[in-house]
Amino acid sequence: MKQARSLSIPTTLEEFCEPRRTALLVYDMQVGICRQVKESAHIVERCQLTLAAARQAGMRVVFTRHLSCPREWMGTTQLRTAMAWQRTDDPENVKPWFLRGSPAFEITPELGPRADELILDKLSMSAFEGTPLAFALRDCDILSIAVIGIAMEIGIEPTVRHATDLGFVPIVLADACGAGHAEAGERCMETMRFVGEAVMSDVESFARALRSR
Repeated sequence: MKQARSLSIPTTLEEFCEPRRTALLVYDMQVGICRQVKESAHIVERCQLTLAAARQAGMRVVFTRHLSCPREWMGTTQLRTAMAWQRTDDPENVKPWFLRGSPAFEITPELGPRADELILDKLSMSAFEGTPLAFALRDCDILSIAVIGIAMEIGIEPTVRHATDLGFVPIVLADACGAGHAEAGERCMETMRFVGEAVMSDVESFARALRSR
């Protein structure tokens, strides 16, 4: 731990993995999203291992779910995004994939949230935009947030960058983060490594760091 004036600055994964000061974010591991990612079974398995380690350590866990608005509430931005994802140039052909209450909207059953874990629904890509996540983290005196889930190039990288802007230290567990497009996902990883704001790690190192405490 480095010291600067009255501040203690963690520099290693082990120092960051203090369960009282770190939370685990499970990003958009929804049935309808997992179906679209080839490697989703592997990512689900890595997320299960991460969740088990975090729960064993008593770490707070938060899940996000991507939400589609009913068609009457899909505005310009939502329609443009849906047109790109659904590969249509006609907004009238867009279908809201993740309506509340639909099977596709729910967290994949292998990762079922517990009663004491937080679930936040969002319209945006960043888990912080339009949700009370930042308030909840600050209110619980959380410094860092470990991130796993799908998809790296769609929402995880924006969430990681946003976390830093809000004063949180993101920990990216790369082998538990899936991508819809492998090359795009790897470019995101390289960008985060280059910028240096995030702690880049993996599931086993994270679990080992928690056990060491």
